[in-house]
Amino acid sequence: MMNVLDSILNFISMFTLRDAIDIAIIAFLIYKLIKLIRGSSAGRVVKGIILLILAMQVAQLFGLKVVNYILANTMQVGLIALVVVFQPELRKALERMGRSAFPQLIGRANVDDMDRIIHETVEAASAMSWARDGALIVFEREIKLNDFTRTGTAIEAKVSAELIKNIFYPKAPLHDGAVIIRDGQISAAGCMLPLTANNNLSKELGMRHRAGIGVSENTDAVVVIVSEESGSISVAIDGMIKRHLSPETLEKLLRNELVHDVEEEKKTGLFGFLRVKK
Repeated sequence: MMNVLDSILNFISMFTLRDAIDIAIIAFLIYKLIKLIRGSSAGRVVKGIILLILAMQVAQLFGLKVVNYILANTMQVGLIALVVVFQPELRKALERMGRSAFPQLIGRANVDDMDRIIHETVEAASAMSWARDGALIVFEREIKLNDFTRTGTAIEAKVSAELIKNIFYPKAPLHDGAVIIRDGQISAAGCMLPLTANNNLSKELGMRHRAGIGVSENTDAVVVIVSEESGSISVAIDGMIKRHLSPETLEKLLRNELVHDVEEEKKTGLFGFLRVKK
């Protein structure tokens, strides 16, 4: 017992501030990695890797040389395969880190502008929901949506409920695409978005919903969707969709996501990539 206590005391005496910083950095990186893969297909891959490592340890313990050789070589090939499997998640994380580390200080909407934009968007969504006019409105955040704005028609106009309703009027030429809002303006309309590859979605969700979920999977955008069939209002964020929202709930959700982002950017500045979103 004394030997154990002596070992613990000896370890504590050798523990320095540098060691504490080292452990804190590693713990932070592991936490970020867990947040990145949690709830995604990558999470199942990580579980498979952990089982593979455990199998290697068991094979080594019992001296199963052939099994251990096969598993070891599988792990080597698997490291290369991981880059391919995690590519969407890694790209999203790196883009978010790069955008936050060097924030755009000019052209961003301030809190008052964002309040007005949200109010106009909610008013338009409510009216289109009542009229059963389908709509797809994308709010760009840190990750740029240039690849998608190029597929549409440049607008560069002030956000207003009337303009949004006119764009998505069923006989309007741009009503089938998405509207992308950037820096407090409608940047483009009639934009094409990637469809989600998630096969577990409800069959009630059509192409407009799948496109909204798809762009939210690949970027950090907030997407408002109005169903043409039912008039239901939905919001897609991080590959998840919240359906059947009332105008009041929609406004509250948008304020929580968008106004909070503007305020956080002012507070964090160059260290924004270290913040943890709730």
